[in-house]
Amino acid sequence: MRQLFLARSVFVIAWVALLLANKRHLGPFDVTLLVLYPLFDVAVAVFGARSPGSTGTTRGWRVIIAISVVAAVGLAIASSSGVSAVLRVWGVWAILVGAVQLIGGLGRGKRKTGGQWTMVFSGAISVQLGVQFILGAFASNSILIKGGGSAILGWIFFLFFLFSALRHGRVNQAD
Repeated sequence: MRQLFLARSVFVIAWVALLLANKRHLGPFDVTLLVLYPLFDVAVAVFGARSPGSTGTTRGWRVIIAISVVAAVGLAIASSSGVSAVLRVWGVWAILVGAVQLIGGLGRGKRKTGGQWTMVFSGAISVQLGVQFILGAFASNSILIKGGGSAILGWIFFLFFLFSALRHGRVNQAD
């Protein structure tokens, strides 16, 4: 699992750097980047669901996989309509995945397994950012940088989750 967390961190940093290079125009490269992000989350969720040191339920992972696949298709379609449409799809994706994290984290809290607050916090931030993306899509100067900003914030929470999991012995450190 540790390798998964680190690979996702490297991916997010590279993804944001590439997205920042082109803030307002949606060319083929940008569309590819936009579609790759949720597909990378699908790969992370598949790997996470199969890992013995995995946190979360298989059902939660499956829901995230389904939402992310639909988001990738939606982003590919929305890209033909411009940045505002992309931000709306990105926002819906963030809200739905955030809601899954919130529900999963709150459910863990009832079972008292520990570490659920990171998931709850991350889910709440995702929902809030998703709302901001949707609202920002209606601005006259919608830019893709908003998606990059959320990716950086998500990366920070992902690293925090990794360190929390390592500290509590929930991630196989030998990976």
